[in-house]
Amino acid sequence: MASFILAIDQGTTGSTVALMNQRGDVVAAVNHEFPQIYPQPGWVEHDAGDIWRSVEKGIASVMRKKLCKPGDIAAIGITNQRETSLLWDRISGEPLNNAIVWQCRRTTDFCESLKAAGHEKRVKRKSGLVLDPYFSASKFRWLLKNTAGARAKVKAGKVAGGTIDSYLIWQLSGGDTHVTDVSNASRTSLMNLKTLDWDSELLDLFEVPRSILPTITPSSAVLGHTRGVRGLPDGIPIAGVAGDQQAALFGQACFASGDAKCTFGTGSFILMNTGDAILQSRAGLLTTVGWQLGEGRKPVYALEGGAFVCGAAVQWLRDGLKIIKRAPDVETLAKTVADHGGVEFVPALTGLGAPHWAPDARGTISGLTRGSEQGHVARATLDAMALQNADILVAMERDLGKRMKPLRVDGGAAANDLLMQIQADVLGRRLIRPRVIETTVAGACYLAGLGVGLWSGTGELRKVWQAEKEFKVQMSATARRQRVDKWRQALERTLL
Repeated sequence: MASFILAIDQGTTGSTVALMNQRGDVVAAVNHEFPQIYPQPGWVEHDAGDIWRSVEKGIASVMRKKLCKPGDIAAIGITNQRETSLLWDRISGEPLNNAIVWQCRRTTDFCESLKAAGHEKRVKRKSGLVLDPYFSASKFRWLLKNTAGARAKVKAGKVAGGTIDSYLIWQLSGGDTHVTDVSNASRTSLMNLKTLDWDSELLDLFEVPRSILPTITPSSAVLGHTRGVRGLPDGIPIAGVAGDQQAALFGQACFASGDAKCTFGTGSFILMNTGDAILQSRAGLLTTVGWQLGEGRKPVYALEGGAFVCGAAVQWLRDGLKIIKRAPDVETLAKTVADHGGVEFVPALTGLGAPHWAPDARGTISGLTRGSEQGHVARATLDAMALQNADILVAMERDLGKRMKPLRVDGGAAANDLLMQIQADVLGRRLIRPRVIETTVAGACYLAGLGVGLWSGTGELRKVWQAEKEFKVQMSATARRQRVDKWRQALERTLL
């Protein structure tokens, strides 16, 4: 019996292909990087051909390990960098242009013009998202207007568009299937959160024709089958798809309302399950679809907030200030002092995300004295990473109207025990780190396994998921209030 899930985790700098068994163990994982393209300041692109080749290499590398036969693969699950958008030719499958990456800011002026015209409330009410170049809709518009011959090909029915999940499913299915799941569609600013379909008013506002867009499907269901993929037999079901952060929420077994996870990566991404309730945030957070388990079933919604700079702040200490040689060294350096020593670092190196949405904010270091050391700067960096996350999570609790459950953590920086303890202390909530730290991979595998019946439901998956370590709150409520007050004073100076 086929009992393995092949996961494709297509990220911003590389693609990971992994293999999970029915016990939930990731038995193999291989990553292949691909080039980043920066045509001009603020612009970021990917060659979609590079992305697909990195996936093909990953599949070949994993299968060469001979941990299972190709026929032992029960399903394929996909998780992907979200918002990154591209167009390709329906006949040849060739990309019509480079993909515009989620980080790209080239459509800022257009988004600002929509804000000035009073469209933001309508966009947020329908899609759950703010008007920002981060999301896909303005990227599709730019591609359609700036790709030679695109409009003529659209009229001829020759253009397919989508986010990276759609492109991968197209390639895996040999061009037979053009779909996206509800979680990825909810990041485009074009899907109506209530109907789970493309919204005519939003399509008109962003000048995106419905004809180029994929069909929206559940996150867990048989969406297509492999055809012509090197190293894999035809007919393997593609049965699970979710954007990377929603996949991480699912991979952390955050199946109940109030469950939340924080992924510590280059930025930090925080999602809280809100059940079947579409909550419009009063604190500048985003409303998104978490997942949908099967056709006709109610979707699960989530609140999302993200800090643009999390692990990137540590990278800056390494590459900019050069006070550490390797990113993990920040923990050792921070432990050389008892606390932050009054030093505050607001890491607005690329602006501030939720709940502030201040793209023009710039980073500040304040509170320096003659007694300040490198260790204080390192500790202030870890504090800032945790404090900005706490701001988002407290806002989520207010929107949800109830106290959240223990926070589940993942991502590279989640291995930093000092950072995790600081996070528990400034948040005032227990943290849980999972045994399987590759939570985006786990989420893609869980969704795909459910889609083909490898697991019976989320109840069984709760038993598959296991904790590795817990971090209990060690800071008093009074000390927490004082620390948060100092942070907010520094934040206010940054926002002036």
